[in-house]
Amino acid sequence: MKKIIQTFLFTAIFLSCSASHREYTIDEILSSAQIDPMSKYIHSNGNIFSFDNSSVIVSINKTGVYNAFSIGINNRIMESITENDKNAAYVKTYFPNDNRIIYQSDIGGNELDHVYVKDKESGVIDLTPGNNLKASFFDWSEDGSSFYLTSNTRDSRYFDLYRYNASDYERKMIFKNDRGYNIDAISNDGTLIALSKTNSRYDSDIFLYNIKSGQYTAVNENNENVSQSAQYFSSDSKKLYLLTDQNSEFQYLVEYNIEDRDLEIIYKPEWDVKFAFLSPKKNYRVLAVNKDSKRTIEIFDLNNNQFLELPGLDDFIIWGAHFSRDDKQIAFYAETGRSPVDIYHFDLDNKSKRRLTWNLNNNINESDLVKGRVVRFNSFDNIEIPGILYKPQVASNSYKVPAMIWVHGGPGGQSMVGYRDDIQFLVNHGYAIYAINNRGSGGYGKTFQMLDDRKHGKGDLDDCIASKKMLIETGYIDPNRIGIIGGSYGGFMVLAALSFRPEEFKVGVDIFGVSNWVRTLQSIPPWWESARKSLEIELGDFDDTDYLKSISPLFHAGKIQKPLLVLQGANDPRVLKIESDEIVDAVRNNNVPVDYVVFDDEGHGFEKLKNKKTGYTAILSFLDKHL
Repeated sequence: MKKIIQTFLFTAIFLSCSASHREYTIDEILSSAQIDPMSKYIHSNGNIFSFDNSSVIVSINKTGVYNAFSIGINNRIMESITENDKNAAYVKTYFPNDNRIIYQSDIGGNELDHVYVKDKESGVIDLTPGNNLKASFFDWSEDGSSFYLTSNTRDSRYFDLYRYNASDYERKMIFKNDRGYNIDAISNDGTLIALSKTNSRYDSDIFLYNIKSGQYTAVNENNENVSQSAQYFSSDSKKLYLLTDQNSEFQYLVEYNIEDRDLEIIYKPEWDVKFAFLSPKKNYRVLAVNKDSKRTIEIFDLNNNQFLELPGLDDFIIWGAHFSRDDKQIAFYAETGRSPVDIYHFDLDNKSKRRLTWNLNNNINESDLVKGRVVRFNSFDNIEIPGILYKPQVASNSYKVPAMIWVHGGPGGQSMVGYRDDIQFLVNHGYAIYAINNRGSGGYGKTFQMLDDRKHGKGDLDDCIASKKMLIETGYIDPNRIGIIGGSYGGFMVLAALSFRPEEFKVGVDIFGVSNWVRTLQSIPPWWESARKSLEIELGDFDDTDYLKSISPLFHAGKIQKPLLVLQGANDPRVLKIESDEIVDAVRNNNVPVDYVVFDDEGHGFEKLKNKKTGYTAILSFLDKHL
């Protein structure tokens, strides 16, 4: 009788918690379309509006891989432009005077992008033919007669700048990059290139290169330990606008007068400005601010010296914005946190808002999904650590749920408030997720970001462990069922947790994580050459194998006792497949349960829907079994 009563009470509690909540299948979750995740961070002058302002272009994964689509502004009709079935097509821009498009695509996630033109008459043209090269669209010239691409075809370590004729695609190298510069901006008159040189994550220099004379001029020089990057030139090419953290924890926008070298603060909020650019007709300045892990967009009217009001978007997470060429229309990338990014259209003349996409699956009730909220706790040494907490709707003090601590990539990355299909899938199935922004994460000031330099797998890992106490104190987390999950650097943290703190977490899910820093740093892609010094400052000298082995989980894998799931892309150029092969073999030698999933057609990140389905299902099955 006692057992029957206990069973009845458990069932009653569960039903009361879940009565208004529906669990969705992986097919239902993945039937929500998603916009190319990188496009929402765009701050280039690529034109997503067609030449006649009748449509916008976007890459969406409706077909299983990302393809380019046009969306009519008035009728909202979506039409396919590319029809790739294997490799994603990431659209960059319409041409200024016709409906040709430029897009990028690699092979199986190998990150060796080529740049293509899609022309209805000529078909698809590879603008960057060749092998083992990486190229990307950069910008348009002011008059639209030419465009710029970067490519490392000459030297795999460095990206040169080429100007292409928009009519016949004849190209000319206008900047030969032999010093590892980052190419940031080109002046409107086409004579100056703004370059940045990365010395470390916290120290970079800016230079102006004169195309005609071949001369370099230092900008805002003699500033050590200042991180800065050029954003855009003024319309008369006499001023350069920079992001800098000079005398500040956060980056802000300044104006640099090229002739007299004066510096003037333009916009300095209490958080990082992530990017800034001018609208095509130079009437507006667009600013992206990373406000406590939430992306916001501010648009400043340069004629009226005031910020635009954006009615109807106050409660949205706004990732990016594009102006039409006449500055009269804006396309926003916005989301609620419970649904994928959608495109919203604003007409500035009549102040009207129009939604162009509905990417959430129609069969999913948005109220069944969960919006993350920023939650902070004091870590082992009393440093405040922020993160994004997702509470399952079934969770309560009387129905405690398991939890996974989610560690972002990087090092130096950041978990942001916003929709992620993988997180929503797990939360919808009863797992609390805490996406921690441990010490070393971006977005919370450069002092906070420096705290894990050459200390990876130490204080940052201790933050993850300390977060368990916060989760338990919520009252709805089962203290005996807390695991850790992460990708890339986050995957390393998972392996570090299981090998260096083997009793702290019940399970680990490693998504293409580093297991051997010696190999990873010695095999970085050649196009990362300009960041080599920065990586050494943060992670350790590439030749200091003793230290790198001391923080590499592979060499301590004998201590791993808890179940492990590993997911890996076979074509990953950053974390080689052998990293996962070896850690899986090592842990299996411990007679510990290990599941291993390899995707033959993916790289550093899983993009194809069929692979997401396999991967997310494997994660849920693993957690259901072991947690």
